[in-house]
This record gives sequence, structure tokens and C-alpha cells, in this order.
Amino acid sequence: MTMATPKSAIAHIISVDAMGGDLGPAAVVAGLSKSAQKNPDIRFILHGPQDQLVPLVAKRKLARRCEIRHAEGVVKMDDKPSHIMRHGKGTSMWSTVEAVRNGEAAVAVSCGNTGALMALSMVRLRKVEGVNRPAIACLWPSRNAGGFNVMLDVGADVRADEQDLLLYALMGASYARNGLDLKRPRIGLLNVGTEEHKGSAVMKVAHELIAKAADAAEFEFVGFVEGSDIPSNRVDVIVTDGFTGNIALKTGEGTAGFIRDSLKDAFKATPLSRIAALLAMTSLRRLTQRIDPRRVNGGVFLGLNGTVVKSHGSADALGVTSAVKLAYQLAQSSFADKLAARVASATSLAQGVGEQTETADSESAQK
Repeated sequence: MTMATPKSAIAHIISVDAMGGDLGPAAVVAGLSKSAQKNPDIRFILHGPQDQLVPLVAKRKLARRCEIRHAEGVVKMDDKPSHIMRHGKGTSMWSTVEAVRNGEAAVAVSCGNTGALMALSMVRLRKVEGVNRPAIACLWPSRNAGGFNVMLDVGADVRADEQDLLLYALMGASYARNGLDLKRPRIGLLNVGTEEHKGSAVMKVAHELIAKAADAAEFEFVGFVEGSDIPSNRVDVIVTDGFTGNIALKTGEGTAGFIRDSLKDAFKATPLSRIAALLAMTSLRRLTQRIDPRRVNGGVFLGLNGTVVKSHGSADALGVTSAVKLAYQLAQSSFADKLAARVASATSLAQGVGEQTETADSESAQK
């Protein structure tokens, strides 16, 4: 009879999908190697075709830190989530999520198809009771002391009603506490303006619900925020629907890449500009690192009975390392358990706030 792995040991184990990324398993294994060099306690369960992974793991001298789980199938970027839900059992992505479901690893990490990963995670891990729509939360470079803000949802579901936005605020606050060590995070609701009369009916009701929940849920609600506030020090968590959040995320990444490439071109333009580049090398390197999307790589699926980190499909070794670092931090904080407890209390809180709002509206209508 085999002994169950202690929970304290599982917190050091990350389940990783070796396949599905644009750069293939070599980039994933290279990223794991970087993570292993920085953290002597971390261990991996790596999922994918054994004949491809064994030589890559051996080359990086990871055999003692990495268990290989053979999985023939690969989820492609253009695969439909509904198809993978029905036929994805033999894939590396399914195997990766299954290790978390079985309590063999603390967090799952994948560079693969976002829709398929969310669908599999919902089917295998199930939603936390009280969560209607899970959300994907990302870290965004900001002017805050810690260097980052949290934004959610950035693509799990394009729709979100006022109750969903309230739950996103509560889950985002929990993530900020455990991921950024903020005891009383500041929450902002992304809108077309900061004035309370602006926005759709859903936004106005969500504003009221989040404001009423703030004290009991131990966060500060700063009200509506605009796109320019996303990297600011005015807020710690930005709440929005997945449609708006995903567009903002991709716009920010594209802008960062444009600035980086434009700086390179500008400093190569003339001999004098090349000299200026040499003089400013340290400052330029610091700026490049600050806006490099690879260093904040990893969207966390919130609202599931288990933690899943989605890495960019184009992630290189540095990007994979960043995603694994985030996964390990969340594992060490027992984030999944804390979030589930927060959601359980938040559900009753949300229901109470909703009932108060309905009562107030009814009384107002009778006057």
C-alpha cells in the first residue's frame, strides 16, 4: 500500500504541460531548468510524449527533480474547447490538470490553448460553490511599491453581470493578499469614466454592490477607474469583464513591444545615437525589463477547486520560469484553500448585499 504524499510536500510540486506552446517542449524544459536553479525545493511533474521529454530533461540534468508522465496527445491552439472536453483524455493538458485534481501537485501550468485549458479545468477541478463564471487574473506592471497591479477577468468569459463583477472583486482581493501580500487591497471597477453616473446599468449596479461589500470583505473600493489607471498607483486590483480585460491586456503587451522595438531602432539610427545608447545602457535595460511581458507571464484561473496558471503560448524559457515562479508562490501560500474559503463567505455576503439592494429599490419605488 502506497503512502499518500503529505500536503506540505505537495506544495513544492508543480504540474507542467510540456506541449502546446509555440516554441515546443524544449522551451518549457529550459524554463523549468531556470526555476530549479533558483529554487532548490521545487519539483515538477512534466506531461507529454516520453520519447521527446526524456532527452530534454536529461540534457538539463533535471531527472532527480522532474517526474515524466507519458501523454501522447497534444491540444493544438485551434482545437475547440468542446472537442477537448469530450476527447482530450489522452493529452498532456488533461494529464497536467489531473495531477492537481488527484492531489499529486499544488498547481498546474500550461502554455496551451486558453479556452481548452479553462474548459478542462472546469470539468476536472469543478467550480468553487457559489462561482458562476471563473475568471483569469493577470499581473500588470504598475507604479505601486510592489511593481504590479492585478486585473481580472482577462479572457475567461466575455460576459459578466453585476454579481459576477462583485465576485471578481472578492476573488481579486484574495489574490492580491496572497500573491502581492497586500492586507487591504484597493479595488477599482474599470469603466469609461470615473464619474458615478457613467457606464451601463450593469456597471452602476456593480459599483453599488462592490461598495457595500468593501468593509465586510476587508478591501478599499476606490470606485470607477479608467484605462489610464491600470498601471497607476491609485488601485491594486482592476475588475472588468473578460472581453474588455482581454483587449486591454493584448493592447498593453503590443504597446510594450512597440516601445521596445522603437527604442532599438532609434538608438541604431546614427553613430551619435549608438554612443548615446551605450551611455544609457543600464537605464535602457532596466526599462526593457520593466515592460517585458515575459516577466509577468501567467494568468491565474480563479474560482476553481485547484490552482491553474496559464502561460503565454509564445512563452520562451524566461516566460515559463516566470509562470512557474508565480505558481510556486501561490502553492506556498495555500492559495486554493484560502480562495475557496473567501468565496464561501463572499457568496453569502454577495447574496446579502443583493437582497439589501433589492429591498432598497423596492422601498424607493413605493415612495
